[in-house]
Amino acid sequence: MKPLFVDRLLQIADLFQKDMSRAFAGTDLTPTRVHLLWVLQHAGPSTQQTLAQLCEVSPRNITGLVDALEKSGHVRRTPHPTDRRAVLVELTTTAVEAMSRMQDEHSQLNDTLLAAIAPADRAAVQRGLVAVVTHLEDLVNSAATAQTSAATAQPAPEAETEPATERATASDNTP
Repeated sequence: MKPLFVDRLLQIADLFQKDMSRAFAGTDLTPTRVHLLWVLQHAGPSTQQTLAQLCEVSPRNITGLVDALEKSGHVRRTPHPTDRRAVLVELTTTAVEAMSRMQDEHSQLNDTLLAAIAPADRAAVQRGLVAVVTHLEDLVNSAATAQTSAATAQPAPEAETEPATERATASDNTP
């Protein structure tokens, strides 16, 4: 049986996951932690609240990620310059260097993958990928919206209650 288009996409996702696991083997980095480092590299020093929003995780989750990256020497917390209650999370020099190498490797991989496509086909492949990503995002967002709507539309189950007369009769017969 010929693989479906979606099978090829899943194969690509699996290959990227395996490559990331290989690249981070023996380090304290995980794909989620690297995603946070990537966000910090592009956003610059940020509050944990901002990072949670950018990474689409809960504030509690971002605290654990920042704690782990701080422990491994990738980020540091510094006082916010204008808000005494807040702290900023920023990359350490070690992390900036690592992210710079990662950005170079990212660009090299991009070039290598594009080289596998005939130059005349590259624009069509790019347009196709953008179309697939956009459509998949729409499908995922629609499904999430429908799930949220369905969950809020369901009435809460009512507690079963005895009629008042039965409750009074039952309590009157209690020894």
